[in-house]
Amino acid sequence: MKNYWVVGGEYADTSFAEIVGGGKEESYGPFASADAAEEEWKRRSWPSVDNCNVRFRIVEKEDDGIKHKFWVVGGEYADTDFHEIAGGGAEQWRGPFATIKDAESEWKRLSWDSVDNCNIRYRIVEADRPAG
Repeated sequence: MKNYWVVGGEYADTSFAEIVGGGKEESYGPFASADAAEEEWKRRSWPSVDNCNVRFRIVEKEDDGIKHKFWVVGGEYADTDFHEIAGGGAEQWRGPFATIKDAESEWKRLSWDSVDNCNIRYRIVEADRPAG
């Protein structure tokens, strides 16, 4: 069975090779039908129709049997803009977790371990595999 994802974001330029600030592409889905993915694509694309650097696309992928994969993503950032990891490098991707509840447990653990550092941030992402 095929699934559909809406992938994209705001890019550094119209080559659409790099996200502004060096971040990761946004990913929404999976959607069971191309029509459902197109509705999400419209919802994401129309608000930024006047910005030539914002682009979303629909990606079709084969279903691997796991309905959802949740990841806890983040780390220590250079500043509170949360765009660049301190010292360079990539964000940490922990998981996958089969349920949002499992991902939330890991998010809470990581967040509480670093509660005194304002440059450390984690978030939960739903994706088929780590970005990058």
